[in-house]
Amino acid sequence: MANEILLMADVLSREKGVEKDVIFQAIEAALATATRKRHREDIDARVDIHRDTGDYDTYRRWEVIPDEDELEFPDRQIRLTQARLEHPELEIGEFVEQPLEPVDFGRIAAQAAKQVIMQKVREAERERIVSEYEPRTNEMVSGVVKRLERGDAIVDLGGAESVLSKSAMIPREGLRPGDRIRAILRDVRPVPRGPQLFLDRVSPELLIQLFQLEVPEAGEGIIEILSAARDPGLRAKIAVKSNDPKIDPVGACVGIRGSRVQSVSNEIAGERVDIIKWSEDPAQFVINALAPAEVESIVVDEELKAMDVVVDESQLSQAIGRGGQNVRLASELTGWEINILTDQEAVEKAETESHDIRDMLMEQLDVDEDVAGILVQEGFTSLEEVAYVPKQELLDIEEFDEALVDELRSRAEDALVTRAIAQEEQLKLAEPQPDLLELDGMDEHTGRVLASHGIRTREDLAECAVDELLEISDIELEQERAAALIMAARAHWFEQAEVAENE
Repeated sequence: MANEILLMADVLSREKGVEKDVIFQAIEAALATATRKRHREDIDARVDIHRDTGDYDTYRRWEVIPDEDELEFPDRQIRLTQARLEHPELEIGEFVEQPLEPVDFGRIAAQAAKQVIMQKVREAERERIVSEYEPRTNEMVSGVVKRLERGDAIVDLGGAESVLSKSAMIPREGLRPGDRIRAILRDVRPVPRGPQLFLDRVSPELLIQLFQLEVPEAGEGIIEILSAARDPGLRAKIAVKSNDPKIDPVGACVGIRGSRVQSVSNEIAGERVDIIKWSEDPAQFVINALAPAEVESIVVDEELKAMDVVVDESQLSQAIGRGGQNVRLASELTGWEINILTDQEAVEKAETESHDIRDMLMEQLDVDEDVAGILVQEGFTSLEEVAYVPKQELLDIEEFDEALVDELRSRAEDALVTRAIAQEEQLKLAEPQPDLLELDGMDEHTGRVLASHGIRTREDLAECAVDELLEISDIELEQERAAALIMAARAHWFEQAEVAENE
């Protein structure tokens, strides 16, 4: 009997990859259950297995409760005063134990033990998988496709099964059982049936880590891969820089006869990868990212983080790419909004913008078309520039004398004050709802500004995108704070979904 216990612990420990002590605890729980079933009374029992010999002792036990409490379960509870008659050292919550004749670890006990043991083993396996894989979230892992279920792939990682959902697969890849793949471990979710490991093969992070694996210089940090953008299965771009002036980062990533980039491409279903040299000059970086299209000129708007890129008519289709692919990937790679224009479109846009600015200056400064036109021609685009640039810059304009300059500056200042007062009045009239003001991270000024733009309730804010908040010029919101406010407004959506799922 003792040998049977030791043998069972040894076999299950090796087969399931869990500690022997977990198996012993499961057998103890099963034997305790069998002991309780053998008695008519509703007793409590504990079994203690000697780990070295396999022999075990069985005890009946009573929980110590306060004297004033009612004995709800007389066969397994005892009051403190009575317990201390024989065991003065006992405290509330501890147990009085009495040796009991053990049950045999035979067929019946083994059957009773089976379910408890397997439950303990599953719990131990879940804990092992979570502890092993949770620290590896967002790392690249390798596995073999085991089977396909309703479009999703079940991937064996060697010690655990993971899920590669259809939405996280490279389109038209056609995975089959037995295929070995690499993917990003995107999430680890402990659930009652076992830890769910979720993989991702469409993330730009996979492309970065594949190059770090394939290119030794990237793995060692000599070459840095700063960003990546993908149209999964079709085309991708990565931005690279070298920390060693002697090493060409593009050439190192391409490899001899393209061997390195080809190896990466083969891993992601033949996706074509453009390797772009990073530049600290944003305009040059965008030019590099749009290659092989040739750029004629660039207009940079740092406030909106956007660039108007002018290309020759013959280069237009190449710059945009099929379905806008090239410009979209270049925009994602660089972090700049890129607008591709031909020479004619650039001229027309500049003329439209000049007319708009001229009309604004005519209205706000109450000047004729000639004066407003001269200001636009000299590069003045706002009331702030007219009011606050050094006076000499306006005096340097050939057509302006000092009297006209003083009058223009005075009118610009008055117009700015009037605009500020109007905005302040608008804020006073804007009344945000309490549920908006009560959100984490919200203050009254921000709430009133949002209300003045029609965002008066928590629900209004929840339906906004980050870009919409960043476009509100009355408040200076960092992207991170804008995102946090929106997520705070949406928190009740997730709570409602969780309640519905539990029901």
